[in-house]
Amino acid sequence: MARWQDGRAELCIAGTDTVIPLEIAASYRARTRGLLGRDGVEGALMLTPAGSVHTFRMRFAIDVAYLDRDLQVIALRTMRPGRLGLPRLRSRHVLEAEAGAMEQWGLRPGSRVEIG
Repeated sequence: MARWQDGRAELCIAGTDTVIPLEIAASYRARTRGLLGRDGVEGALMLTPAGSVHTFRMRFAIDVAYLDRDLQVIALRTMRPGRLGLPRLRSRHVLEAEAGAMEQWGLRPGSRVEIG
């Protein structure tokens, strides 16, 4: 099992040429801060470990992808500010991006992602 650390990486969607800039939030402090106080996000943010998210005090709507331990998408949601997402039992990681971005990338339930 990978030992995740805060930092930057690239998110690749398996079976495509799509490469997205990725910020990894693995520490408690980075996960707690998440996208709060930002006006947007370039690429995506991965919270790990995480099984649910909220959008309280956020300034923009986000797409949320719940990933299992094998980095396969188990669910996708678009959340407006001020919402509480339901926990996903099999979720180990959560990807966040600006609303509409994941559809443009072709990300859907069953997709696998790779991080490099």
